[in-house]
Amino acid sequence: MQKVLCLFVILISTFSFSQMKKEYLSKPGKVSGKVIDKTSKEPLPYVNIIIRDTTNKVITGGITNEKGFFNVPKIPLGKNIIEVQFIGYKTITKEITIDSKSRNIKMGTIALEEDSTTLDEVEVRAETSTVVQKVDRKVINVGKDLTSAGATASELLNNVQSVRVDSQTGNISLRGNENVRVLVDGRPTNVPVAQLLRQLPSSSIKSVELITNPSAKYNPEGMSGIINIILNKNANIGFNGSINTGVEAGHYVRYNASTNMNYKTGKVNFFGNYGFNGGKQFNFGFVNRDNVNLQDFLFKNDNESHLFKIGADVYINDKNTFSFYTTQNWANNFANGRVLITDNTNTLISNSPNTQDPNSHNQTYNVNYKHDFNDKGHNIEFESTYSLNDNPTFLTNSDLLLNPTDRDYRLLNYFNDINNEGENILMNLDYTNPISKKGKLEVGLEYRSNETDNTNITNQERHVITGNTITGTTPIGNSSFTYDRKIYSGYVNYGHQFGKLTMQLGARLEQYEIVGNFTGLDDNSVLTTEVVTDDIFSVYPSAFFTYNPSEKNQFQLSYSRRVDRPSIQQVNPIREWSTPLITSIGNENLVPQFTNSLEINYTRRIKGGSITLGTFYRNINDVISRVTFKDPTDVSDVRQILTFQNFEDTDAYGIELSANYKIANWWRANASADFYSQKQFGVADLSDSNAPRLEVQNEVFNARISNSFTLSKRLRLQLFAMYRGAQEDIQWKTDPMKMVNLGANYTVFKGKGNVTFRVNDIFNTMQFQFQSSNPFVQNGRFKWESRTAYIGFNYRFGGGKNKAKSRRQRDSNEKQGGGGFF
Repeated sequence: MQKVLCLFVILISTFSFSQMKKEYLSKPGKVSGKVIDKTSKEPLPYVNIIIRDTTNKVITGGITNEKGFFNVPKIPLGKNIIEVQFIGYKTITKEITIDSKSRNIKMGTIALEEDSTTLDEVEVRAETSTVVQKVDRKVINVGKDLTSAGATASELLNNVQSVRVDSQTGNISLRGNENVRVLVDGRPTNVPVAQLLRQLPSSSIKSVELITNPSAKYNPEGMSGIINIILNKNANIGFNGSINTGVEAGHYVRYNASTNMNYKTGKVNFFGNYGFNGGKQFNFGFVNRDNVNLQDFLFKNDNESHLFKIGADVYINDKNTFSFYTTQNWANNFANGRVLITDNTNTLISNSPNTQDPNSHNQTYNVNYKHDFNDKGHNIEFESTYSLNDNPTFLTNSDLLLNPTDRDYRLLNYFNDINNEGENILMNLDYTNPISKKGKLEVGLEYRSNETDNTNITNQERHVITGNTITGTTPIGNSSFTYDRKIYSGYVNYGHQFGKLTMQLGARLEQYEIVGNFTGLDDNSVLTTEVVTDDIFSVYPSAFFTYNPSEKNQFQLSYSRRVDRPSIQQVNPIREWSTPLITSIGNENLVPQFTNSLEINYTRRIKGGSITLGTFYRNINDVISRVTFKDPTDVSDVRQILTFQNFEDTDAYGIELSANYKIANWWRANASADFYSQKQFGVADLSDSNAPRLEVQNEVFNARISNSFTLSKRLRLQLFAMYRGAQEDIQWKTDPMKMVNLGANYTVFKGKGNVTFRVNDIFNTMQFQFQSSNPFVQNGRFKWESRTAYIGFNYRFGGGKNKAKSRRQRDSNEKQGGGGFF
């Protein structure tokens, strides 16, 4: 019996061993390695790794990550062929064998060599926009989007997920909130954002970064985060460039043209671009107050802007780089309009024309020096930016039905001769040291100075806000308003990698000082000056955690503290005309609002694309909110005042979903949807201390989808659709908006030229329609030239592979260590 049992055990063991051996022998293998540029030794991200069998059939594959590494699993046993492909480089092909002895093949470092025979065919910009989810931001590489060709930055950003640009005011919002900081090439500008976006041609924009939860390395302004607009700058060998031109027709005809050029020789790369926009725009609408009056609006703008950027990168040696550039922007945006007001008997009671004649010249000068130490990633960098803004404006406002003896004549008939000058200085010193194999330290200092000098020669009147009450009007006469701000700050970040988990902790310390002076004449023609000061020391911590359980999955958790400081428009007490029945003024008593922001994101890479799901929560202290109330100086009880006020804390939250997917070889789609909710506060009558406080829960749903169809080697179509949900604030309830755009592109001149045609808002559905019950029951609608047709031409010349070192991390779409580690 023992012999039988022993024989049975041996048979079972032999069978189990043979099964284990069989399973082991059939287990697939994997191949890994790193891809670099043969000349520069820099890692190459997004290189295609293709695995074929001996019949040349594709079995599997992958791509390199941002540091050039790849790891392709599930390769079957036997002989296989690996191909390393990257546009502009020679393809490397090697044979590999997966067997019981070689199941984990390490290719080591693979150096790709540039292919000079294909350089002329290299296309710098992708056929459609792509969205790259980085550690602390989304990078939207604008590509050659057909539905934004020939447009301005304002129109282009309306096609970007989570972003909204108000077609009436030009105000921009991110995640449903207008407290957002807009940068150009990583630097602030003293040009008003609405004006800036209308002046920048879309063809001059390379990419848009959405930094919704910036790290301590970034300035903390903007509750919603940062929108960074990256302008084109080439660094190709030899002389290269492109020319763009086009015509857009709606109610009026508009023109645009731009060129981007660079010349790289030896250790110097010269670059420059120029953009022009010109033409008229049309806008009209009405506001109807039930059984009281009807306001009929008509606006015409004649815009002309020139954007010019020129600079150079000097690669002194492998360790030292010096760069400089200047951006010059000239613009004239003459506008005229009129408001006709009729009462409930259809009698004309007001005919109010108005004009605005602004001329602006904005200048930016930047120098940058970077030194790399012996250790990779160990460097120190200094940057200084100086900018000037000169924006003289002459405004007239009239009411043709009033006589000079009427009580309201001086209130509604006036002029403003404004000279607005701004000067900004920004200086950064950043030091990065990889103090260990898995740890990195970043420290830096920053100095910011913003000076605004506003002189207003006017005959209008001024409302005076004292605490929570408004007292009336006094003559302004000649006045001036200066607003000087200085910020001293320093930051420290430490990042560390624990296996698949990456952590970065940081803090920013800031000393914030402002001095605002308003000077004007009082009722007795005595020159008086009001001084507004503030002196605040704040600490802004940040924390980022990234977990990568596999190549296809990534989880992100981040926290930051941010601030929204009142803008000069929000604190300027000079009366700003809006309509004959609406007066907009600032409140010099505003204090900053602070925000604690928490964000979670999940990214899943799938075959043919990726999906990102994110959610956020914000707690906001001393909320700055719009206040609207009846004008206490108006005996007819029809005018209202708009201003700003601080309120108590509130919460905001939201969820976002975005995806890009290659449905077929000829069809690729990018889609996004988002939902936001935030409570807003206000009062119905600021002049009444017993007036009830209003609360509104604003909940918004938005969705976008862009489809790109490749019909042939030369013809491509793009179909874009957008839905913007209804919104509600203290004053308005707005209806949903929707739009469908169609674009086409045809390639000419052997791929070097493109003819583009588009039609935006095909069904003419875009309009701003609203209802209101505070402080008056009213409704209205505004319409603009949303349905337009455009035809344009683009031609590229020159050739050469871009192999220059990044001039600066802030220009290469990621500020090193700005929210993650590796």
